[in-house]
Amino acid sequence: MERVKDNNSTMNKNLRFTMVYVDGYVLPVPKKNLQVYRKMAQLAGKIWKKHGALQYTECVGDDLNSKLSGIKFPKTVQAKTSEQIIFAFIIFKSKTHRDRVNAKVMKEFMEDPKTKGMSMPFDIKRMVYGGFKPLVNIKSTHF
Repeated sequence: MERVKDNNSTMNKNLRFTMVYVDGYVLPVPKKNLQVYRKMAQLAGKIWKKHGALQYTECVGDDLNSKLSGIKFPKTVQAKTSEQIIFAFIIFKSKTHRDRVNAKVMKEFMEDPKTKGMSMPFDIKRMVYGGFKPLVNIKSTHF
């Protein structure tokens, strides 16, 4: 197998292993606000991608009462029965890249009339957020 190595990745003909940085968050959104949240997330995703994020994904909870987990997602954010759980992540080239992209995104959010002063369709105080270094990162060539 031919391998090529650079600062962030090792590559062969079939697989690419790249060390990235991931911002992840979980938050409750009132069911009545889910469509408003979706529109906001679509706009946010376009802005993050415009400024260099590699991937922007937002998911809505579907199977959150698994017997495999000790603490359920709804409990982590004190979700009410009238709320949906959102699990989301943004992928960057590195932590430094994340910091640069997020600075540009926040600047745009504060200056753009479409987003400046936008009210959030969820309780931001119950959002769980953090930055993560991958421990294992296996990619499919078919996804």
